[in-house]
Amino acid sequence: MPVTIGAPPAPDFSKPIELLSDCHRRIERFLGALLQVTEQARGGEMTEIQQRDWQAALAYFRNAAPRHTADEEESLFPRLRARGAPEVAKALADLERLESDHERASYLHELVDMLGRRWVEQKRLDASEIQQLLDALEQLRELYRGHIALEDESLFPMAAALLSEQEKAEMGMEMARRRGVDAKQAIRLGRELGDGNPAS
Repeated sequence: MPVTIGAPPAPDFSKPIELLSDCHRRIERFLGALLQVTEQARGGEMTEIQQRDWQAALAYFRNAAPRHTADEEESLFPRLRARGAPEVAKALADLERLESDHERASYLHELVDMLGRRWVEQKRLDASEIQQLLDALEQLRELYRGHIALEDESLFPMAAALLSEQEKAEMGMEMARRRGVDAKQAIRLGRELGDGNPAS
């Protein structure tokens, strides 16, 4: 990832909740790339740049995004469910909605991936296929809009306040292991999370 002078350091595995939110920016960016290429090429042959962006976005949602879902469902949500704080009661209902969102998003991403690979292999999609692809991407954009807002504005700040430093450290280590990163390297490699990097 490029380094911008004066920019705050990228979150790493020592800050798992911030890292989850950082992953949302990648989801938004890669989904935006899929929509842009689809709207520009409309099922025709892609330019070299479009194909590069397309392949990178498909790879992200195929490989990195499922790990982000596991980070939430296996590392964050269970810890929040285990808390007895009053504010968690409403959050529990939100968690059920978020998990339902994950299931819906998984189905839509499988459809996008299937059509996306076909487009690359055949160099073209017919009108019905491109409409199906656009519909799936628009549904994903709408789903993520509400899903990410709920997590970034409500769930993640609550988790940051409620979870102990020990719990956050355990989360970070779980997230690192999920990516095949050695615990001792987790913090150093955490800034490489995403963008098609093996640590993502």
